[in-house]
Amino acid sequence: MATVSYDVRRILLVPAALLALAVGQTGCDTGESAAGSPSHHRSHHVVRRSPRAKPTSRTPSPRPPRPSHSATTGAPAGAATRAAYRALRHLVVRPRPYGTEGYVRDAFGSDWVDTDGNGCNQRDDVLLRDAVPGTARVAQQGACDHDVLAGTWHDPYTGRPLHFTDLKDLAQAEAIQIDHVVPLAEAWVSGARRWSTAKRETFANDLRELLAVDGPTNMSKGDGDPASWRPRQGYQCTYSRRWISVKARYGLTVDPAEKAALRHMLALCP
Repeated sequence: MATVSYDVRRILLVPAALLALAVGQTGCDTGESAAGSPSHHRSHHVVRRSPRAKPTSRTPSPRPPRPSHSATTGAPAGAATRAAYRALRHLVVRPRPYGTEGYVRDAFGSDWVDTDGNGCNQRDDVLLRDAVPGTARVAQQGACDHDVLAGTWHDPYTGRPLHFTDLKDLAQAEAIQIDHVVPLAEAWVSGARRWSTAKRETFANDLRELLAVDGPTNMSKGDGDPASWRPRQGYQCTYSRRWISVKARYGLTVDPAEKAALRHMLALCP
């Protein structure tokens, strides 16, 4: 079957979003509907892991703050949703440029820079933060005291558990990836092309913008915005709030179809 293009996917999804809004769909469905359809615009960078580090019993540095998969702030769910609606209303709306002309991954700096200075790259920080508590096995590697070797994760996009015994094995390392909630190419066309390289690198390594997710699902998301790709329905409320939060924090724009899709997902919030 031929691959459906990015723009066609947006055309197919947006009318459905508008129709759902018209009939006043409310309530948070926790059903495990499938994640979005494939896209091939985005190249994903999997860290080719360095040779196996020797496991250690040393206590790792404090776990990076763990974002809830049900909220983007510490506020009650209803307050968080109202804040998201307000933020969405204030986002600048502009027509979406065609494609991602001019975007290159290198414009956002090196992969997984240690921006917080704890000795570990952002991939290991996110893997440790998002692992099911007590399951992550870590080792000392150079200045990093939590090089993640194994563990269990719950993929927020599909709802499936992810269990890995050896993340030094490339196949396993590729099966769990670190996703930019707002893809870098999407950020580029939404305003990041005008940023300095330093600000783009900060964005690409912002822990609030990163999630440990199922590798194949991350590849299917590609550069898709909510008008062309969505996670399972039970996570769409949280996903839309996270997306809006990132765009508001960095002053990125939205296009009309993207905004309609975000409103549809927010309508699923309790």
